[in-house]
Amino acid sequence: MQNKISKRGLSLILMLVFLLSGCVNNSSVEKYPFQFSGPTMGTSFSIKASQLPEGVRVRRLETLIKRRLGEINQQMSTYIADSELSLINKSVNTGTQFISPELFKLLFAAQEISAVTDGAYDVTVGPLVNLWGFGPDKTLNQVPTDEQIQQALAKTGYNKLKLSTRIITLDKTQSGIYIDLSSLAKGFAVDEVANVLEKQGVANYMVEIGGELYLKGKNLQGQDWQIAVEKPNTEKRELQRVLPMTDIAMATSGDYRNYFEQDGQSFAHTIDPRTGYPVKHKLASVTVLSETTMKADAWATALMVLGYEEGYEIAEQQKLAVLFIVKSDQDFVEYETPLFTEYFKVKQ
Repeated sequence: MQNKISKRGLSLILMLVFLLSGCVNNSSVEKYPFQFSGPTMGTSFSIKASQLPEGVRVRRLETLIKRRLGEINQQMSTYIADSELSLINKSVNTGTQFISPELFKLLFAAQEISAVTDGAYDVTVGPLVNLWGFGPDKTLNQVPTDEQIQQALAKTGYNKLKLSTRIITLDKTQSGIYIDLSSLAKGFAVDEVANVLEKQGVANYMVEIGGELYLKGKNLQGQDWQIAVEKPNTEKRELQRVLPMTDIAMATSGDYRNYFEQDGQSFAHTIDPRTGYPVKHKLASVTVLSETTMKADAWATALMVLGYEEGYEIAEQQKLAVLFIVKSDQDFVEYETPLFTEYFKVKQ
């Protein structure tokens, strides 16, 4: 689940999270009554709350959040040797394995998206990601041979995972299958931290982990949270647009900060599990709004693999609110699904 930061920056942190105060005078910027940040899941988290209910102590809230993040890491990290997921990945057992309800929830959601996208989204893609040098060992960064790709493809496939909703179990139909939940675990963690805040009566907050967000209520100025989507430019950091948002989750995926070059060609970190090769379409980034960050996180990855044409069609079929940013000869072009447009029309 954890990903080390590459020298080109985190590919999934494609958002600059701006809490626009509406006040230009920096000397008068107010401080949020609750601000908490730190490392987690190989990236970082940032939490802000505009108000804290009476009796809710900052240190107690921090402890609850850290505890929940630790529990999720212990279940779903591929970097913790004795995490639940790591033990499943190490096991050569192809029979039935009982798993925690949380892990089952993520795998079930992943399998549903895999089926809808015909395998464009696949949590068993890890061997291919590692082969192309986008896994833990960032020093590989070279184009593998066709034979190596075929060997890795033989170890992947979402249809090699079988889930039983009746007894909450997982079956790997082939040994050597490696599950990586990095494409939805951060989103799940955001949702879980939001649940912690809700249980403490916090009603106005922003939770962000590795660029994935959930926003509730109002910011410190009593306005919707102001979230900036970054322009997918490899040369410099620029804003594409600022989105006023509340009571919704948001996730963005893109390729423009995590890639390598060989013989004049660029190879992006998004691997198509169906072919074993990095995607070559012109979709630069995709932003998904949803009721849960886990769903937004997973679909952002899936649509990035599919590309604009196929991705837009499936996004409409699945009734997703999506912003596609596509490379053109001159600049970047935006395309919105009807639900994305409708969300911001309602807010105007």
